[in-house]
Amino acid sequence: MRIAVVAESFLPHMNGVTHSLLEVLAHLRARGDDVLVIAPAPSRLGEPAPSRVEGFPVHLLPSVALSGYADVRLAAGTVARVRRVLAAFGPDVVHVASPFVLGRRAVQACAQLGVPTVSVYQTEVPAYAARYGVPWLEPRLWQRVVDIHDASTLTLVPSTFALEQLGSRGVQRLHLWRRGVDTERFSPARYDAAWRATVAQPHERVIGYVGRLAAEKQVEDLAVLDSLPGTRLVIVGAGPQQESLRARLPRAHFAGFRTGTDLARMVASFDLFVHPGESETFCQTIQEAMACGVPVVAVGRGGPLDLVDPSRTGWTYTPGDLQGLRAAVVDLVGDDAKRRAFGRAAHTSVQGRTWPVLCEQLVTYYGRAIGVQQRVDPAPRARRASRPG
Repeated sequence: MRIAVVAESFLPHMNGVTHSLLEVLAHLRARGDDVLVIAPAPSRLGEPAPSRVEGFPVHLLPSVALSGYADVRLAAGTVARVRRVLAAFGPDVVHVASPFVLGRRAVQACAQLGVPTVSVYQTEVPAYAARYGVPWLEPRLWQRVVDIHDASTLTLVPSTFALEQLGSRGVQRLHLWRRGVDTERFSPARYDAAWRATVAQPHERVIGYVGRLAAEKQVEDLAVLDSLPGTRLVIVGAGPQQESLRARLPRAHFAGFRTGTDLARMVASFDLFVHPGESETFCQTIQEAMACGVPVVAVGRGGPLDLVDPSRTGWTYTPGDLQGLRAAVVDLVGDDAKRRAFGRAAHTSVQGRTWPVLCEQLVTYYGRAIGVQQRVDPAPRARRASRPG
C-alpha cells in the first residue's frame, strides 16, 4: 500500500504518539509499503529534524510553539496545502495520528480527495484545558474532537475507556487498537544494581515515574510519596514543570529524559512504578514497567483501567484520592513477597503484546478503511490506477 502518515507530533519531540509511530513505520518498511510522513517542523531554530525515517521521506510543515511548552509544535498552513501534498503522493489510505490541528486539516483534505482516513485517538486534549487554566474551552475542544472523528473513515482507540468516551459522544465507526511493547528491551533482565546504588540506599525501595513533566501528567501529586520512609522517588523525564517539581519533590532523584536500553534498565530497577495522570488514553509507560516485572500503582481512570489488574498486577486509586495513592504504595513497598508476586503477574500479563502483532492489526484496519471508501466512492480507485509509479 501507499500510506501517508500525518503526525500531530513527531521527531525530534518524543512522546507516546511519536513512539508508536516509529514502531508503525518500522513495520511498514519491513512489509515493503510506500510511506510519506507529514509533520510539523521543529519550533526551535537549529533543532534537528529528520528528512527521512525508516527510509521514508518526511514532509515538514511550518509550525509555531505552544505557549509555555516549546516542545509542542502546532503546524501552520491551510487545508489546501495539505491537500496538495497528499495529492502529489497519491496515498491509498491516510493514517492520522492524534488529530487536532494538522490532523483536522488532513481529514478535511482527504474528504475532498476521496481518500480514506484512519484516525488514531491518542490524546485527550480537552482534559488539558483545566490543567492549563482555560476550563471554559473544554466543551469547544470536545466538539472539535468529535467533528474530526465523525469525518474520519475509521477511528482507532487504545482502551475501553476511550471507546466508551468517544462512543458516548456519538462518534461512530470506532475500533479498539491497543499498543505493543518491546518485551526484549523492557525485561526483568535489565535490572541494574549499580544504577540503583547511585540513587538509593540499600534499604530503600525505589518508586519510579516515567513521562513528561507537564501539567497534564499531575506529577506534583507524587508529593505525598516524597517523604515516605524507606523509599526513594525517581522521576524520569523532562518538560516545562521540571524546576517547579524539583521544589515540590525535594527528596526525589530527577534522572532527566532517557530512551532505549538506558530507560529500560532504570525501569527494570524500580521496585514500584507510579503514574498519577488522569488523562491517559493508554499509558505506554505502565505497560513497559509491567514488561520489566514491576508492579504498578496508577490512577483509576483512562487507559490504566485496562492495564492494571487490582490485587494482581498492582493497584488503582480513585482520581483525586492522594491518600489512596499513598496507601497503595505503602501496601506494596512494605510487603516484599506481595510486591514480587504482583511483579511476576505484571510481567506475564503483557507477554504476547508485541509491536509486530499490533501493527499487523493496524494494517487490517487500513484495508478495511479502503474497502469502506471504495463502497462509498469508487472514483479514488481510478485515480490510483492512473497515478505514475
